[in-house]
Amino acid sequence: MKIALLGAGNIGFASAAWLCHHGHQTVLWAREAHALAGISNAHSGLHYTGVIEGECRPAVTTDIATAVRGADAVLLCVPGYGHRTVMEALAPHLTTGQPVIINSACSLSALFLSQLLAQRAIRTPIITWGTTAFTARRKEENSVTLMTARRCVHVATLPAEQNAAAITLCEQLFGKRFQPQSNILATSLININPIAHLGLALCNVTRIEHQERWPQYHYMTDGVANLILALEQERQALAHAFGLRLHSIEAHFQQSFDVSCHTLSEIAAELHRRRGGPPGPIDMNTRFILEDTPYGLVFAEAIARKAGIALPLHSASITLASAVWQCDLRSQNDVLPSLKLDALSFTEFTRTLQEGVSTSQARVW
Repeated sequence: MKIALLGAGNIGFASAAWLCHHGHQTVLWAREAHALAGISNAHSGLHYTGVIEGECRPAVTTDIATAVRGADAVLLCVPGYGHRTVMEALAPHLTTGQPVIINSACSLSALFLSQLLAQRAIRTPIITWGTTAFTARRKEENSVTLMTARRCVHVATLPAEQNAAAITLCEQLFGKRFQPQSNILATSLININPIAHLGLALCNVTRIEHQERWPQYHYMTDGVANLILALEQERQALAHAFGLRLHSIEAHFQQSFDVSCHTLSEIAAELHRRRGGPPGPIDMNTRFILEDTPYGLVFAEAIARKAGIALPLHSASITLASAVWQCDLRSQNDVLPSLKLDALSFTEFTRTLQEGVSTSQARVW
């Protein structure tokens, strides 16, 4: 198949490598030409190592219309803070029935994309993953290491009735690793990065400031794990309020990295023993806080209000991180305001999670 990949970071490069390695035609898009310079050169391709190894030559472009035209599927591979901007650029070029895979789900951005498409009377499957299929690290301008291919990735689709077909598509592209979830709120809440990354960054902030080299799993100590697990209890309570069942943070690590340890700190110690990394951030401008808190914890706090429950530790952690990082993290999420959650009843909100936004609703949204 022909697959358009939007984003040329770690996951964009890893996805291009995987798809090319398995015989698919890929077009890699980035807004800036310099992000593609290393593999657009006629004398170089994309080198990949890790769970697969080889070299490929994906097509590259900075024109999103060119990337999307004729694609059998579009794979969004940008961080949460890029979802709105890329979706606004993407929406005018999608055609009815052209699937979009959000890799990975963030802050109900799938609902935002459905708003944009409804304004054009376009209906297409919007497929959300609860996490990325890989952990990967882009090493140079033209190389990437695929460190892990996850054994389990949870999937939910707008509209929900398309989820079985969506999983079939995902398996054709990335193998049998996909499990269904009930709706797109589940896949937006299932990513454990926001709570894990906040715990690590907040408790190791002086290491970040001093630019120390610190292997993050080694520093997920008992105390750090206690904070993460307390946030995990609130995440599970929020899911329960919407009738969702999410696997635990311990199960996430066990499934992702094939470890049998039971407690979070024991899992972290085993991963450090095996891998010695990955390294923790060494710059205060880190996605551990500046992406994962607005698009993870702030989002969860807003959704909790819709359910009529409080997440006191989420709220305290957001306030504390805002003080340490000297910015209002609650104002940094650019998707939430467009969702207009306050204008929807609980019933309307839950129905929209299954169906997306209709053409008639788009005028209201």
